[in-house]
Amino acid sequence: MDKNNEHLGLLSIFHYVVGGLSAFFALFPIMHLIIGIVFIVAPEAFESDGDAPPAFFGWFFVIFASAFIIAGFIFASMVITSGRFLSKRKHYMFCMVIAGIECLFMPFGTVLGVFTIIVLSRDSVKNMFATNKANLIT
Repeated sequence: MDKNNEHLGLLSIFHYVVGGLSAFFALFPIMHLIIGIVFIVAPEAFESDGDAPPAFFGWFFVIFASAFIIAGFIFASMVITSGRFLSKRKHYMFCMVIAGIECLFMPFGTVLGVFTIIVLSRDSVKNMFATNKANLIT
């Protein structure tokens, strides 16, 4: 039982770390967002031979950069939330689903997702989550 508590505690900490890294990497497209805004607001800044680029270039940059930033922050918040749930031994299925999604994000997400799935697959850990759920109901 102590081994399971230790593993869940470590997984919780690593989820916070990977969530923070994910939020940081989600900010990388901010340069594209800035370029897109400049394309929209001041297209004459990009004139080379008298022709300004069409406005849809700017909107293309803004929409896709914003989508990637928002998706990255949503993923990061879900990973951090999963870490919180692991530390409280709540929402077993949510933690398992997020661990599966984490496996898509190499290299840190894959390692963390696989280890989380391995630990959550133990019967003793399932019982810990079930016991915690039963205690919340009563």
